[in-house]
Amino acid sequence: MKKLILAAAVAVASGSANAATIYENGGFEYKLNGDFQVQFRQKSGDDKNPDIEFDDLELKNYVSYQLNDDMTAFGRVDFGFKDAANNDGDDDGTQLEEAYVGMAFGGTSLSFGKQNFASDEFGIEEAIETHTDEDRFDAVTTDGDDVIRIDSELGNVYLVASYEMESEGNDSEDGEAFDLFASTEFGGLELAAAYQEWNEADFDGDESVDTWGVSAAYDFGIATLAADYSESDSNFDASAYNAEQYNLATVFAAAATTDIAIGMTETSYDDLVGNDDVTEWYANVTYAFPAHKNVTIFAEIADTDEDNADVGYLAGMRIKF
Repeated sequence: MKKLILAAAVAVASGSANAATIYENGGFEYKLNGDFQVQFRQKSGDDKNPDIEFDDLELKNYVSYQLNDDMTAFGRVDFGFKDAANNDGDDDGTQLEEAYVGMAFGGTSLSFGKQNFASDEFGIEEAIETHTDEDRFDAVTTDGDDVIRIDSELGNVYLVASYEMESEGNDSEDGEAFDLFASTEFGGLELAAAYQEWNEADFDGDESVDTWGVSAAYDFGIATLAADYSESDSNFDASAYNAEQYNLATVFAAAATTDIAIGMTETSYDDLVGNDDVTEWYANVTYAFPAHKNVTIFAEIADTDEDNADVGYLAGMRIKF
């Protein structure tokens, strides 16, 4: 679930604020993150049956060396285990989710390896689980194996650029992408924009898709309201990538420990695509235990206007560090 607030993200070199410091000595630091989420879920749709679903089962390893007052070398290796859990142990299912190294200079970092694109930062959707794509960037792709990425914080402006190398002829060949993301905040208003140019792995008749999006969020104190709009355009007229999408969401605190989110998303396809337009709505509540707010329980209800779609619901627990 992406955060609603689009404040400047922590630079990739700093690790997560929630990370546990395992070892620190002489300018070397090793941090470990965990994110474990298990839920009882009835998916929205025709003739779906409830099950126990493993959403996040992640361990994230971060190491860094302080080279001088302004320079840090860092690396990250993240593993996900939800596929192994959801597949009943039929195969290993362990997934290498991120693996990269880089250098940070003040508020700017340069990293390269397997990681998320700049466009992954985009979006205000607040569902615990989505039945449709979160936005048009998510519908195309937001991560790769051969990514060069630059993050920079300039005052209240956060800028990200990434390039996914084509890597033609290698096992990691999965297309080429160039992404940009920018966000800023002033007076409780947060604005963001993103752009992506994606080209399919080279073969006869390959597809290319341009995607862009804008978003805004405003904190009224008692509630935060947000909206985003994104659009993707393929060089193939009948491609399902030819669509536009908007999200609306609000989050408010029912109590110091309890947040309620309500939102909707609508995806509209070009006439030549042939897909039906889809509207989805959701509402969820999250309770964070006062003693340890990284321990939460949650519940959600959601539905779409697709034919024969039944209401979906879920309830579960999340522990992270």
